[in-house]
Amino acid sequence: MGEKLELLFSQKEIEQVVARLAKEISADYATKNVVLIGVLKGAFVFLADLVRQLTIPVEIDFMRISSYGSQKESSGKIKVTKDVEVPLEGKDVLIIEDIVDTGLSLKFLVDHILAQNPSSLRICALVDKKARREVEVQVDYIGFEMEEGFIVGYGIDFDERYRYLPAIFVVN
Repeated sequence: MGEKLELLFSQKEIEQVVARLAKEISADYATKNVVLIGVLKGAFVFLADLVRQLTIPVEIDFMRISSYGSQKESSGKIKVTKDVEVPLEGKDVLIIEDIVDTGLSLKFLVDHILAQNPSSLRICALVDKKARREVEVQVDYIGFEMEEGFIVGYGIDFDERYRYLPAIFVVN
């Protein structure tokens, strides 16, 4: 345990960003039937807050992929441990992700979903961390941008700890 946590994004800042993203998504998908795919486990808090702010009807499903284990670095090996159950063919799909880091997991996810022939696919990420990007991925809705640091809180964990924190912190 002994990690030192430094506040990065406050609960109030997160609330404001979620409201902004919900407004943009609601406007962009006003005439469409969208399926939100939450990426477990890290994005569940963000997805729940986002959905409550949307002004449009949505379908919700979840995917879980694993690549991290208990390290702070991605293992680079990615596997689907829970797949979507809603048919995606011909639908507008929006991936809800907690953080985009190297881009490897997200690229894998995008390819996996595109194989199911959605009519459109976009990405919403609470945090875009560009400094460690290894593959380019198009993130359409970005909450916060940051360069470096390992973050926890607001659903994001380190070895299954800190998800309960209402704000986002950098682990030092």
